[in-house]
Amino acid sequence: MKWVRGETIGYGGFATISKATPSNLSAHQFPSVMAVKSSEACYSDSLKNEKRVLDTIGICPQIIRCFGEEQTVENGVELHNLLLEYASGGSLADRVKTNGGRLSASEIRRHTKSILKGLYAIHTKGFVHCDIKLENILVFDDGATKIADFGLAKETGEQPSKCEIRGTPMYISPESVNDNEYESPCDVWALGCAVAEMGMGKPVWNHKPEASIWPLLMRIAGEEEPEIPSEFSEEGKDFLRKCFVKDPTKRWTAKMLLNHAFVICDYDNGDDCDDTVLSKEENLVSNFSKMSL
Repeated sequence: MKWVRGETIGYGGFATISKATPSNLSAHQFPSVMAVKSSEACYSDSLKNEKRVLDTIGICPQIIRCFGEEQTVENGVELHNLLLEYASGGSLADRVKTNGGRLSASEIRRHTKSILKGLYAIHTKGFVHCDIKLENILVFDDGATKIADFGLAKETGEQPSKCEIRGTPMYISPESVNDNEYESPCDVWALGCAVAEMGMGKPVWNHKPEASIWPLLMRIAGEEEPEIPSEFSEEGKDFLRKCFVKDPTKRWTAKMLLNHAFVICDYDNGDDCDDTVLSKEENLVSNFSKMSL
């Protein structure tokens, strides 16, 4: 497919993100506006990994779509390009900022449910995202949200080649700090951080961006608990406690959290409350609610 690069709309790691439009009429099967993520060919491993993961996961309403990849030479530089869905609403981080620093309870529940459905699909396909945060949840015209930026994603069970910080320190889980472990529970921990941030308008850890990350990692690895918004309902607080269980083997999964009262229906908007992932026979919530957290 031929396309034309438009204005730059963002940056991430080694990549630049621009708008793109198809340049030939035969591309009618593609959106009129797309996002193209580009990096120099020699630094394109994360883009290639993102393409591989998205292709394997397939189409999911809560995950950003990929339309293809290709190489171009622009201004004498060889670039690797990934063509993706364009989200006109920016990210959830942008949404929080433009909404006065925090979102309403009903909006938080709606976005949380969407992220959970995306995580459930990711984990079911045998992957871990490894960088869930508000900046990586994109917002569309209709208010829908989708998980994006799979450059750091890995297969379940795949061992990191070395001790490394994989993801964003403010969202990293205790087991990732202590044991260099990056499996599906670490995505759930990061989800909890994101949900709390939607309610507080600030990260769960009080840490200045310019400060060293090592004191932060020591706090995450220790006994200190992430901040839970005092404004949250008891259901919301309980949801976050399930995400913030220190032991990853006892932390609730995305599948289980989709049946938590916090997201099972939107009381403010009168949802019918029957949109669940698990059947009554499969529901594990009652068993885990008895667990000492």
